[in-house]
Order: sequence, then C-alpha cells, then structure tokens
Amino acid sequence: MAEIDYLIASWITRNSIYFVFAALIYWVINRRGKDLRHRWFAYFMHLLTKEKNAKSEEVKKDLFRSLSTVVSHDPQLRKENKIKILEIGVGTGVNFSHYPDGTQLIVVDPNPHFVKYYNENRKKFPNIASEEIIVATGEKMEAVPDASVDVVVMTLVMCSVSEIEAILREILRVLVPGGKFYFLEHIREFDPKKHFWRQKIQDFLTSCRLWPFLFDGCCLNRDMLPYIEKAGFSKVDGERFYAPISNILLYLIKPQLKGIAEK
Repeated sequence: MAEIDYLIASWITRNSIYFVFAALIYWVINRRGKDLRHRWFAYFMHLLTKEKNAKSEEVKKDLFRSLSTVVSHDPQLRKENKIKILEIGVGTGVNFSHYPDGTQLIVVDPNPHFVKYYNENRKKFPNIASEEIIVATGEKMEAVPDASVDVVVMTLVMCSVSEIEAILREILRVLVPGGKFYFLEHIREFDPKKHFWRQKIQDFLTSCRLWPFLFDGCCLNRDMLPYIEKAGFSKVDGERFYAPISNILLYLIKPQLKGIAEK
C-alpha cells in the first residue's frame, strides 16, 4: 500500500506543473472569462464578416427589400422620406448596405469589443446616420424610448439572448404602432428525417455548453418562430429555409428562419 502511495505522490510531483497550469486557466476563465469570450467573439465575427457571401447577401436583400416602402411615424422624417431603425446585436455592422439612404440608425449590442469594428465599418456608409453603440442587452434597452422607432432589425442574434420573451417585449415596446420587426436567425434543424445527424449534433454541442462557451452564448437548437408568433404582434410572416451556405464549417447553421412581424 505504501508503494502505491509513493507512486501516486511521485506522479503528482512530476506533473505538478500541469496541475498549476490547469488551475491558472480555470482561474482566468472564472475571473476574466466573460470578457475574454466577448473579445474573442468580436474578433472572430470581424474575420468572418470581412468578405460577404454573395448568395447569403441575396437572402438579406430579399428580406429587407420592403424597407424602402416603410413610412416613418415621425413627421419630420416622413417629410424627408427617411425612417428610424433600431438594430439589436449590431456586431460589426454587416447590414448597413441594406438600409435605405438617410436612415437614422440606433444600435444596441451587449459586447463592448464590437465598438471598434463597428466604427470602422460605419465610416464606409456616410449615407446612413448611424449612432454610437449603446452597450446593453436587447432585454434591457432603457435608453431607447417607448414607441420611438419605425423598424427593429435582428440578424443572427436570438440564438444567444438569455430571454427570448423579454427581448420580444422590448421590441414591441420601442416600435411605433404599425412598426415592423425584421428577423433572420439560424435555428434547430426542422427536418430530422432528412438531416437527423445535424439535429443531434446541434443538440449535443448546445447541451454540453461547448458551442455556447466558444461563441458567446450561441445556441444551435433554438426555433424562434413560435416565440415570435405568441409575442403579441398583429401579423407574423415567418419562413424556415436552408441558407445557401457551402462552407462545411457553417454546416450547423444552415437551417434558418427569416421574416417580418408587424406591431
């Protein structure tokens, strides 16, 4: 028995540096983990969105086409043929090219490390009157007044919010009567007969928390349409579809949801 204890003690001594290293990593993740994940995710999205996928951009173009027909609630903006848009989870600012000229853009994002990438991108679109990022979650947008925006936009954001119902309540609060909510999200595989393994992998990577840990809370197995339909909008037009993504690395986010809801 003493010999076994000696062998165990010797093994621990020889590998003590690894235990110290593991303890250090654990300490860093617990003390600074959230900030590090925010920083990593902002940089990752910056790299990912540097070059746009032409086919994916066509999907967005089709979704946002009707923005040009929106009439502002604000008399002055209406006179100038402009609208006010709130984008939640603006990230690096990948939707600028789809907004009508003269748009007044309010933006919210909980990740402060997106600010520099967003500011770099907004300089390319002087035709959009974009504001500084309000660093806040979509569930708590106290800085945005009630019934103050014509349109709310969210693209690939609801996968990572903590409370879908809460963010939808906030969207309804800030929209003017008749205002529109444009959404585009990746969702859980909706045809398990054809894509059984994709659904199972989505469920596993989300439930084991690996995917949310790596990608700032992103969950692969959500379907937002039922939440939107029950939120209290007067009209919801949503469509599940497969995004025209050929990159194998994005295989898990190919099932998507797009649509427009009206207050």
